Amino acid sequence: MSTSQIGILLIKLVIIILAARLFGYLAEKIKQPVVLGELIAGVLLGPSLFNILHEGDPVLDFLSAIGVIILLFIIGLESNIYQLLKVGRASFLVACIGVIVPFVLGYFYFIFNGYPVAVAMLVGGTLTATSVGITTRVLSELGKTNSEEGRIILGAAVIDDVIGLIVLAVVVGIVVAGHVSLFDVFKLSSYSILFLAGSIYLGIKFVPAIYKIVHKLELEKTFVISAFVFALVLAVIANWIGLATIVGSFAAGLILERTEHKENFQQKMKPVADLFVPIFFVMAGAVMNVHTLLDVKILLPILILTVIAIIGKIVAGMGAYGTKANKFQIGLGMIPRGEVGLIFAAYGLTYEIVSNELYSVLVIVIMITTFITPPLLVKYMKKGKQEERKGISDVSEM
Repeated sequence: MSTSQIGILLIKLVIIILAARLFGYLAEKIKQPVVLGELIAGVLLGPSLFNILHEGDPVLDFLSAIGVIILLFIIGLESNIYQLLKVGRASFLVACIGVIVPFVLGYFYFIFNGYPVAVAMLVGGTLTATSVGITTRVLSELGKTNSEEGRIILGAAVIDDVIGLIVLAVVVGIVVAGHVSLFDVFKLSSYSILFLAGSIYLGIKFVPAIYKIVHKLELEKTFVISAFVFALVLAVIANWIGLATIVGSFAAGLILERTEHKENFQQKMKPVADLFVPIFFVMAGAVMNVHTLLDVKILLPILILTVIAIIGKIVAGMGAYGTKANKFQIGLGMIPRGEVGLIFAAYGLTYEIVSNELYSVLVIVIMITTFITPPLLVKYMKKGKQEERKGISDVSEM
């Protein structure tokens, strides 16, 4: 790489970081998730508008891959494996319905339209996972994180993220193998579950002992390096056995969540995530071709997939039957796809499962679900709170 090429690359990197920060800030100002601002920044910088960023730049693609590995590591670090196992019947049923319904509807819609199985599975998988970050933010602002609806939503969101990662691992494995069979699906699903369960078990068992040695060597200030290396090592192992690298980094986060140094890992890794994660979202947005929106033919798939994405999660709220929780509010809280959906779409493009046009369709659907959820959730949860207060008031007057 020549000196001039390095200079151009550095200029692009500066533009990516500044644009991500600016548009993320503007998104926050209008009470929308930062990720939407970063996506819009990518669309503006991409070949369909300002033509600064291009698909296939190996260095930026590598930095983007690091960003998504760190993102899943952080999500794992913010999850609790024991709460994940003890979320109860309601969260588990909500998660399962919220995965099965949109996946099946999305899958068969594309199969009936003549697409290959891998494409249909990728689209179905993209519609499965709820964005934990977006939902958590809204619930926190409403003070509903610890409500019955909040606990069910967050528990289900974490579970369907794990199921979604397994689906992604299966799809990528099928594409790499070049064929699909029930045995391949079973094998890759088993690999994913065994890898997650095995690595988490061994990690929880041995990592504390390793950190005792680290403490004796007075290396406790190396939290960033050790956490980053640990995430990369498990990502590499996952890749070696045919799984997506993000399955490994997610497992690394779940393991370190159980250590006494969890807060230090979160605190020290935040600046690293703030630097690399936006690169992934900006590059994801840059690949989107806005000119495809002018094609009337894609409006129908966008509409149908958006309806599937919304209905599939609203129906999932019925899994909370037998509880006093508001089923409709739970369904609303499960709608946003956000980060994990974008990871699915990006992997589909990287492995040439989906075309640029279909990628743009998926990104638009993800953005729509992410845009509409916060205002709807705020409206109906506040309404529910007001009705609850009114009911208490009526009882007290009697």
